[in-house]
Amino acid sequence: MKIIVWLLLALIWSSTWIFIKVGLKDLPAFGFVSLRFLLAAAVLAPFVLFRKGEGIPKNRKQWQLLGLTGVLQFTINYSSVFWAEQYITSGLAAVLQAMIVVFGLILAWIFLPAERITTRKIFAVGLGVVGVAVIFIDQLGVHNQLAFAACVLIVVGAYAAAQSSILIKAKATELRPEVIVFWQMVCGLPAIIVYSLLTEGSPLEYRWSFVAVGSIFYLGIVGTVVAFCCYYWLLNRIESTNAMMISLVTPLLAVLIGWLALGETLPPQTGVGGLLIIASVALLVFKKKRNAAQATA
Repeated sequence: MKIIVWLLLALIWSSTWIFIKVGLKDLPAFGFVSLRFLLAAAVLAPFVLFRKGEGIPKNRKQWQLLGLTGVLQFTINYSSVFWAEQYITSGLAAVLQAMIVVFGLILAWIFLPAERITTRKIFAVGLGVVGVAVIFIDQLGVHNQLAFAACVLIVVGAYAAAQSSILIKAKATELRPEVIVFWQMVCGLPAIIVYSLLTEGSPLEYRWSFVAVGSIFYLGIVGTVVAFCCYYWLLNRIESTNAMMISLVTPLLAVLIGWLALGETLPPQTGVGGLLIIASVALLVFKKKRNAAQATA
């Protein structure tokens, strides 16, 4: 079951890239992300607010945790990516976003004593990051100060996403996945909404095409509700590094989906980069299988 959910997450988050790309043709960036998460929150609200005894955080520590991780995961991470992609290529953004798993490896060592840093983990993570870089090697140029600032901001966003995941794994074991993601959005969305209204105008003035509406619905329901609930369910059952390895697989699958669905050019080095990414994931999977075999011997 855990493998199925891991693969499902990789497929969903890979497909979101296409919907973001086509949606941004009609919608402004921050308005787009605001509407995505407002829809997701509206879908989750009945399942959270009307759940007796389980939908509302019970104490101050839980409120602080969800507030902090909401700002980290949604305000900082998502806003940094959407802003930065105005000045750098999506390929460079994908490579820098892969830093999520690097930060996650270090933060897990600090906050999760049971998850040690090992040579195998370091090598696997490094191999995966190199694989992503190989795929997008022709998009890694930084040509001006704004582009450099965008790179820095995406790395900050990657750290924020990793820190949020580690804190949730360490301290939110009592909370259900839908409760976590709902209150994170409630806490993390206001800043994005305010910025969108101030800089991009009223949603009534957006270009409401069929593609725009469809993108919002897919990203809100599948890319957020389904994906984040699955992610937090999975995060509670496997090592955080293994869960965050999804961030290395999604760029590879996104390139393949773009090639198949939109007719985009497939970089010739995709095969080499893909093999490196698959090898990095396999290193951790094979370790788990070997340890399981030794335990039953």
